Amino acid sequence: MNMQHVLIPGFEKLASFVFWYPFIMSLFWIAGTLIYIRYRDRDPKVDFSTVDWPLVSFLVPCYNEEETIEETLKHLLALDYPSKEIILINDGSTDGTADILKEISRNHPEVRVIQLYENKGKANALHLGAHASKAEFLICLDSDAILDQDAPYYLIHHFLHKGERLGAVTGNPRIRNRNTLLSRIQLVEYSSIIGSIKRTQRILGKVMTVSGVVVAFRKKALVDVGLWDRDMITEDIAVSWKLQQRFWDIRYEPRALCWMLVPETLKGIWKQRVRWAQGGQEVMLRHWKVLLKWKQRRIWIVYLEQWISTLWSFAWLFVTIMLLVTANSPQDILFWFTFTSFSLVFMSLIQLFIALKIDSKYDNVKRYYVWAAWYPALYWIVNTIVVVGAFPRAIRSRVKGGYATWSSPDRGLTKSKS
Repeated sequence: MNMQHVLIPGFEKLASFVFWYPFIMSLFWIAGTLIYIRYRDRDPKVDFSTVDWPLVSFLVPCYNEEETIEETLKHLLALDYPSKEIILINDGSTDGTADILKEISRNHPEVRVIQLYENKGKANALHLGAHASKAEFLICLDSDAILDQDAPYYLIHHFLHKGERLGAVTGNPRIRNRNTLLSRIQLVEYSSIIGSIKRTQRILGKVMTVSGVVVAFRKKALVDVGLWDRDMITEDIAVSWKLQQRFWDIRYEPRALCWMLVPETLKGIWKQRVRWAQGGQEVMLRHWKVLLKWKQRRIWIVYLEQWISTLWSFAWLFVTIMLLVTANSPQDILFWFTFTSFSLVFMSLIQLFIALKIDSKYDNVKRYYVWAAWYPALYWIVNTIVVVGAFPRAIRSRVKGGYATWSSPDRGLTKSKS
């Protein structure tokens, strides 16, 4: 009899949960993706010249972005979208961003600049940008992002043809720095998240979050929910939940490509992922009452999936430690890890292959499949530990309150688009 069975009643059930939950969820994401491709991914090509395009405000919050903002602006100015205004919001940067924006406003009268002298977070910057905008439709963009020429058309086209209750359309972030192991693993990961999870959630009718990198909003919908939450560390997740609880619809547009930079250091990835995990948990803690409201039942499955995933992370860590501590022999540990790891990695690789194959329609990513092997073997474990580490921060943040601020993650060691 193994020691853990004696010490912990129900250990076997917990270990079974650790194995079967990700296995079943992989099947779920694969099935949802295939259903989406079969029935939803059939939007015809839009003839841009036949549409009377409305005014759009591009909002770009900046905090210490002196290395990237000029490149982002250059591509925004080069967009041929016929009716646009560009608003840059300096969120109290401490580097040279403020001076760069002053220079930009002198050289480009069509660009409006808002200078804040105290850093109060991205949500606060977006608030001010929305109040300053003249348009009904907003496209919010990270300051390291380069928007594809057709992306604004595809995003706004949804608002013109999908009904008045459409509140937001999230685009398709693509990674442009692809020269290191970490950036290539993230490339595979992004395809998995976007390719599998977001498509499946669209089948369910609700999504966990829009992409903060690039997303279009109907201003009326934002005003209806009180704009972004200034006290939430991930404003994109928080506003997604507010919109959907007020029954505003959110759609995903894979043709709206946006090229972004990702961290290429372990420290940078760690900081970014802890913030993401903390933000998701903050939203879960704030919106727990959705489970008490029958009219919110369509979002229950997304909510419960997030909580079960969080609990799974704790369970995985606990089971792993117990196996290491109580194993009778190294062979016991080796057998358990070999069997479970092989099964889960195999299923994960199938999911990643399908996701990359689908995404290759928009971006040639299939050739990066070889890097997928690193994702479940290493990166997955790191993300699990991140979830556990972020939980106390989420609770502390909810208790503390106030403006949620954070430093920009590292933007990669190289910034070349492959």
